[in-house]
Amino acid sequence: MRLTTKGRFAVTAMIDLALRCADGPVSLAGISERQKISLSYLEQLFGKLRRYGLVDSVRGPGGGYCLARPTSEMTVTDIIRAVDEPLDATQCGGRENCRDDERCMTHELWSTLNDKMYDFLSSVTLAELVDQQLQKRGGHVAVMQDARRTRQRTRAKTVAVGG
Repeated sequence: MRLTTKGRFAVTAMIDLALRCADGPVSLAGISERQKISLSYLEQLFGKLRRYGLVDSVRGPGGGYCLARPTSEMTVTDIIRAVDEPLDATQCGGRENCRDDERCMTHELWSTLNDKMYDFLSSVTLAELVDQQLQKRGGHVAVMQDARRTRQRTRAKTVAVGG
């Protein structure tokens, strides 16, 4: 399986963001410090997450990032795809030219693993991952907010900052 730090860091950063965004935009510097992920790396990841429509950015003092839609509507697969992370266990990238331009004997095995991996990661929502963290900390699971309130808060802060 080729899930690199890019995908792992993106999921971790999104959990951190979701845990804190109810109070307003979350700075990447804060995520960087809490999760021990390079700030420049987070900037690259969040640029991709924003373009994919998973987060919104708020400029100016007190700015940062907010979720663009409810955590219950974001899956791990969405996050991984947003940062261009391949979910592929085959050696050939699905081209079936694994061995001397021919399909290898284990191609079906790895292709099936890809399908199972995709199905599993598509079934796990960001809300579930956040709930797991809240339960570990003794927090409330009902902290999630809907996308409309998130967007309204983001717009209000943007207007207040002069955006």
